[in-house]
Amino acid sequence: MDSRPEIARAAADAAARQSYGKLVAYLAARIRDVAGAEDALADAFAAALERWPQTGVPEKPEAWLLAVARKRSVDAIRRRLTSEAGRDHLRLIAEEIEARMADEDLPDERLRLMFACAHPAIEAGVRAPLILQAILGFDAATIASAFLVSPATMGQRLVRAKNRIRETGIPFRVPERAELGERLDAVLEAIYAAFAEGWSDPAGTETRRRNLATEGIWLGRLVASLMPDEPEALGLLALMLFAEARRAARRNAAGDYVPLAEQELALWDGALIDEAETLLRRAAAKGVVGRYQLEAAVQSAHTTRRLTGRTDWIAIKHLYDALSMVAGSPVISINRAVAIAEADGAAAGLSALDELGDDKRLHDYQPYWAARAGLLARIDKTREAAAAYDRAIGLERDPAVRRFLQERRAGLGRAEAD
Repeated sequence: MDSRPEIARAAADAAARQSYGKLVAYLAARIRDVAGAEDALADAFAAALERWPQTGVPEKPEAWLLAVARKRSVDAIRRRLTSEAGRDHLRLIAEEIEARMADEDLPDERLRLMFACAHPAIEAGVRAPLILQAILGFDAATIASAFLVSPATMGQRLVRAKNRIRETGIPFRVPERAELGERLDAVLEAIYAAFAEGWSDPAGTETRRRNLATEGIWLGRLVASLMPDEPEALGLLALMLFAEARRAARRNAAGDYVPLAEQELALWDGALIDEAETLLRRAAAKGVVGRYQLEAAVQSAHTTRRLTGRTDWIAIKHLYDALSMVAGSPVISINRAVAIAEADGAAAGLSALDELGDDKRLHDYQPYWAARAGLLARIDKTREAAAAYDRAIGLERDPAVRRFLQERRAGLGRAEAD
């Protein structure tokens, strides 16, 4: 059997994992058109899948893709610009693009693209989703699930935002320090959303998510280095490092999911935890408290179990109370309810969850149903717990977590029989 198509596809997938955002950022910065850059790169990947099985995978796949995408970009501009002034503009763009040799090192301009997507001219609610699509290649459905909106609505918002960038000539640059603050929230939100998607795929088995946790941390380090005195940039990096430190403990040797309370503490990465603690202390010294610092403080409270052997749920509950005031969201509210359950009892936690029942966004949100099932089980409402577990199991994408939920659901029957 001819294996060349499989080899070509594997090489294209690898190039996408490693270079998608860099390629889009490079092209978009030069043609001032995010959608055009994405389309040109999509054409380049399609051409690779067509040609590489016949010609073989090039020595430098990234450079090959860039060369094809550059040509497609110029062709698209030629079709769009027909006036004399347009032709002059095209010539200047083409000269700029062709001035760089295809085999030179590709500069990493993702941060420039991120801040362009976070420009004040872009609708506030779509800035972070736009960054995710442009930098990481997420489709509208994946982004919509992360932001709890419908895929159709998200798709329309993304199209409008890209048109806005092209039509208004938004510059692709890192803003001056005085301008950074107004765009920083969207950039940090997108970085964290990328990390969270990778975090939810701990084995790295889903190609479309690529190595997103690593990408998120890399981008977080980049922003923190750019803004060393910005407490929320430091807080976000600390938050991601605290989470990443537990990666090895989230699955056992058989690949089964291990909840935080049952993780083997020796598997936590002490160096990452220490780095996160240092970052959090630096952020706290700035005297301005924000969402990411508070979330990082929650993770810090969990890691103290290494030293004390117990989790301070009272402190965690208070931190979630503060988070609810600073950045209320369904996710924070669910986590707060769980903390209340640990600090004040399952009934109190369930009461806090019940307050969220009218939020339609939670009807298909797995963590809500999993938390609800666990708390119902603890107060012996077995039938309701089973229904909630069924809902959570049906919504869960990760096979290991699904098995864990199925085992908990099966345990309800055993408990009832006892």
